[in-house]
Amino acid sequence: MSSRLAPARPTRISLAVRDSSTMLRRNLLHTRRYPSLTLNLLLTPVMLLLLFVYIFGDTMSAGIGGGGANRSAYLAYLVPGLLLMTIGSTTIGTAVSVSNDMTEGIIARFRTMAIHRGSVLVGHVVGSVLQSIMSVVLVGAVAVAIGFRSTNATALEWVAAFGLLTLFALALTWIAVGMGMVSPNAEAAGNNAMPLIFLPLISSTFVPVDRMPGWFQPIAEYQPFTPAVETLRGLLLGTEIGHNGWLAIAWCLALTVLGYLWSKSVFDRDPK
Repeated sequence: MSSRLAPARPTRISLAVRDSSTMLRRNLLHTRRYPSLTLNLLLTPVMLLLLFVYIFGDTMSAGIGGGGANRSAYLAYLVPGLLLMTIGSTTIGTAVSVSNDMTEGIIARFRTMAIHRGSVLVGHVVGSVLQSIMSVVLVGAVAVAIGFRSTNATALEWVAAFGLLTLFALALTWIAVGMGMVSPNAEAAGNNAMPLIFLPLISSTFVPVDRMPGWFQPIAEYQPFTPAVETLRGLLLGTEIGHNGWLAIAWCLALTVLGYLWSKSVFDRDPK
């Protein structure tokens, strides 16, 4: 008698990938159904870009360079920081989305279903990172349309810049997920995530750190956005990166680990 081979049982990894893919599709569908939130968050960096270039560009460039007004030079200086600010702005939507899931009871239902527990968080994170990168591309396209040009960046430097943006998006997304999980409602989640937009305003995005008041310089220097901005600026514009590259990577890894452990700890708690 010939024996039939029993079908291979799916492995733990394959189940995790399958369930994470399902959650990713769910979150992307939510983004399509509620585009107004994404649009509002995306408009912030675009409006700041246009405002600072066309309204303040000549004045800011003259003050930074110590010479004549040069709006194009200030545009080049501004864009790397605004690309990172775009990521911070986009992840606020992640905090709101996670908070909605927590408060509306869907997370409690997921806990009772035969799905990989981590897939719920992975779906949010991967979806948010993809959304952040698409937002960066759109803001970058606006910048190119109004005159931004990279300065002799090699293919390797472009790849490194893309890698830094992706890693930064991953780090801020995990922090946003944690903020959303501990927030009592969507409004509180949006407020808790506001530092992700506020921190770029006090970094080297708009003016160099050494042009700031002496007492304020440590605040601008010792935070995650400034080394990331300076690294991205060096990759795209050929300015000196120095130790900022390692600091940017260290910040990204630290925030990713912190956000992951925080989110996992809250998610694994038994609902009260």
